[in-house]
Amino acid sequence: METLEIILKDLGLGYKLLFITCVAVAGFIASKLIRFFMTRVLKKSATKLNVDPTNYNFLKNAVSFLIFITVVIIIFYSIPELKSVGISLLASAGIFAAILGFASQQAFSNIISGIFIVIFKPFRVGDYIKIGDLNFGNVEDITLRHTVIRNPENRRVIIPNSVISSETILNSTISDPKICSFLEIGISYSSSIDLASLIMQEEAMSHPNFMDNRTEEEIKDNLHPVCVRVIQLADSSVVLRAYIWAENSGNAFVMKCDLFKSIKERFDREGVEIPFPHRTVYVKQNQ
Repeated sequence: METLEIILKDLGLGYKLLFITCVAVAGFIASKLIRFFMTRVLKKSATKLNVDPTNYNFLKNAVSFLIFITVVIIIFYSIPELKSVGISLLASAGIFAAILGFASQQAFSNIISGIFIVIFKPFRVGDYIKIGDLNFGNVEDITLRHTVIRNPENRRVIIPNSVISSETILNSTISDPKICSFLEIGISYSSSIDLASLIMQEEAMSHPNFMDNRTEEEIKDNLHPVCVRVIQLADSSVVLRAYIWAENSGNAFVMKCDLFKSIKERFDREGVEIPFPHRTVYVKQNQ
C-alpha cells in the first residue's frame, strides 16, 4: 500500500482519477458477483427451509455495504491528498462507531446465528421441535434475527437465533416424522404381568393412531407390533413399558392420552391392580 501511495503521489490528476475509477469499478463488479453467488446459495437454502428468500436480502445488502466501505478506504488511503481527510473523518467517527458496535452486538449475534441455521438446517418451517426444556411446537417462520414457534396452546413463541444456537434442539420431523411413544404403567406385584401386557397390546392396536412399524423380517419372525417390557421392579409396583408407534408426535400424544384411559378401564374390569401409596398411622395414647 505504501508503494502504491508513492507511485500515485508522482502521478498527475488524470491518472489519479483513473485509479479511483478502476477501484470503484472493481468494487462494483466484486459486489455484483458476490451477490449473484449468495442469491443462488440462499435460494437453495430458503427452498429447503421453506422460507421466503427475501428474508435474507439484508445479508446481501450488508456485504455490498462492506465492499463499498473497503473501496472508499483504499481510495482515501492510497491518494495522499485524500489521506489526511480520511484520517480526520475516521477519527471523528471512531467514538460513534464504538458505541454503535457495542449496541448492535446482540443483534449481530442473532444475524450470525441465523446464517448458521440457514447453512446447517437443524430445522425447517413446519418442523415440530423442542428448544431446551420449556419451548416446543411447530416452526412458523425463520428470519435472520429470530425464529417463530407456534406452541400447542396456539401461542407464538419468538426466540432469538442466538438463544437457539446455545440450546439443545429436539427435532421430531427433520428426516422421519414417525415416533415411538413410551407408555409406562405400574401394576401390583399380585397382578398378572402377562394379562396386563396383553391388555396394553390390544388397546394400543385398536387405537386409530396406532402404526405398525415392524420390518418385513420382524413380521416373518412373528414379533408383536407392540412390544411390552418390564423396566423396573419398584417399591410397590412392577413397571411395564409399551413401545407404540405413531405417524407423528401429534398423533402419538393423542394416542397416549387415550390409552391411559382405556387401559385403566380394562385393568379395572379384568382385575389388574394399579397400586397407589398406602399409609398406616399409629396413634399413641397417653397413659
